[in-house]
Amino acid sequence: MRRLDARAADFEAGFAALLDARAPDETGVGAPVREILAAVRAEGDTALCRYTERFDRLALTPDALRVTPDEITQAYESTTPELLDALKLAAARIEAFHRAQLPSDLKYTDEAGLTLGMRWTALDSVGLYVPGGKAAYPSSVLMNALPAKVAGVARIAMCVPTPGGVLNPLVLAAARVAGVDEIYRVGGAQAVGALAYGTATIAGVDRIVGPGNAYVAEAKRQVFGHVGIDSIAGPSEVVVVADGSNDPYFTALDLLAQAEHDELAQAVLITDDAAFGDAVAAAVDDVLKTLPRAAIAGRSWADHGAVVIVSDWGQAASIVDRLAPEHLQVMTADPEGFAATVHHAGAIFMGRFCPEAVGDYVGGPNHVLPTSRTARFASGLSVFDFLKRTTTIAASEDALLRVGPAGVALARAEGLDAHALSLSARLDALGWNGG
Repeated sequence: MRRLDARAADFEAGFAALLDARAPDETGVGAPVREILAAVRAEGDTALCRYTERFDRLALTPDALRVTPDEITQAYESTTPELLDALKLAAARIEAFHRAQLPSDLKYTDEAGLTLGMRWTALDSVGLYVPGGKAAYPSSVLMNALPAKVAGVARIAMCVPTPGGVLNPLVLAAARVAGVDEIYRVGGAQAVGALAYGTATIAGVDRIVGPGNAYVAEAKRQVFGHVGIDSIAGPSEVVVVADGSNDPYFTALDLLAQAEHDELAQAVLITDDAAFGDAVAAAVDDVLKTLPRAAIAGRSWADHGAVVIVSDWGQAASIVDRLAPEHLQVMTADPEGFAATVHHAGAIFMGRFCPEAVGDYVGGPNHVLPTSRTARFASGLSVFDFLKRTTTIAASEDALLRVGPAGVALARAEGLDAHALSLSARLDALGWNGG
């Protein structure tokens, strides 16, 4: 774990090393993914079944790729009432927040007499990838599926790897709660290929969303353009900005809540109180002694964790913007005031009783967020990821006479004669004498 002092002369070198340590290593991933995608595109179900047996140790025939309605029902009914209630509460909150995002169509007539508009329409189909490696995340099923449902997407196809044939019942229960019933027991780059290009069993989709491992991320990168994608997800990250009045134990738990995701996850504490920073670091060491995922969290904290001491909150905000974290947790005397000074963060959690874990499950806003400093230019998943904008223009004769001559001039300047003529011919018919 790095201890950095923003007031020290060597801070920039240490901070650069902190950023560089998480640079993605894609060596060796591109070529095998390209091979898998090409095979799925050419061979369809045959390649899909072959790779599923190879990587997930599960022999399948095409007719067994889809999870049956009985399997979904059995998983739902085997889930405890307490967990079902939790899923339903989370789903209701997620749906309500995303329903509030739905935009209105636009239509108005401007001073030239043109009627201009913009309308929103939902995508026809979406593919949802659900990871099944070190952990299964039913909460991600809700976060990815419900915005698509709210947007009005007619078809949602879900792929989830089932190593050894084991289906996580809570993932299926979450799908049932979210209203997803088209589920396939395939994962990896081959699942992305099936969703992108389609097979005899799995019809292709228009957009693929959901996180996965390096092979899934690379597959999404390679199919982008043929289909849309949400983002290339990297390891999880959190920056906690806290003053010395906080409980070091609570703060340590907040840091480890991200560190336990993955060895490459990052948790950073920024504070103006050096003694508090030391107390949090000590609390992290204590918690790691009892944490079930201590090996993962400990590696993440050791390799990518940091405690940064700042002179004031302005300096802290500047460092936050340079990190552009996926999650920003603010526990200061004025969390909203501090948050207002931050430009780059995927999601912000304000107050001493709003840990980031609230947003992971039951807050309402989406927990699919930009990682690896992409919050500088990207946003979290929302209903807008499942909608398209179409603009409209209607022009009367008078309106064309008002704006058309300028269009002719610009078309001629660009050397596009047919463009100019398509305007000028109509203008001439209306009595224009512009030449």
